[in-house]
Amino acid sequence: MTHAFSNWLLAVAALATAAAAQAQGVVLAGRMGERALLVIDGRPHTLAVGQTAAGVRLLRWTGDSAEVERAGASYALRLGGTPAQIGAAPAPVGGREIVIPAGPGGHFTAGGSINGRATRFMVDTGATMVSIGRDDAERLGLDLKAARASVTQTANGPVAVQSLTLTSLRVGDVELSNVHAIVLPSAMPYVLLGNSWLGRFQMRRENDVMRLELR
Repeated sequence: MTHAFSNWLLAVAALATAAAAQAQGVVLAGRMGERALLVIDGRPHTLAVGQTAAGVRLLRWTGDSAEVERAGASYALRLGGTPAQIGAAPAPVGGREIVIPAGPGGHFTAGGSINGRATRFMVDTGATMVSIGRDDAERLGLDLKAARASVTQTANGPVAVQSLTLTSLRVGDVELSNVHAIVLPSAMPYVLLGNSWLGRFQMRRENDVMRLELR
């Protein structure tokens, strides 16, 4: 065992001991190549992007910060930062308002779920429908065989898509049923929240915050 690796293990043990005192605490303790060392509720785990442990999924790296998701909500963790208090259970469904702060580039993104499976959304007021990339649709377990083939007009011309109805779509603690959506053949970084979902809300923007309230 190398001296550096031994020191790394000692650091992990120390962080695990500290995190154990934090209920539902998650700490970004280190990075091993593309893997994150996370101490989740007092137990260390190493995760690659896309992997999940103890209900926490590593979404992406940005410099010395990592974005993780638990119960449909996302959180930014920084190396050496204090434990993030991330609840293990989904947020209670039944709220009427969603508050979304602007992220990088001024885009409004939020965590949530489709048919009970966690995903990431971006508000797109120019999209007629909720739009899902095919890779996300497969990951979410959507029944594409039952979807209806159609054509939608995009900035790059007409595109063949598959139309379907989502049993449920949740953002924050607001969940709606029977939401119309389309699946595009190309991959997308987010599921786009189009007007088939946004149209059920009164939407207003206050500086860098978007507020969506059920009609």
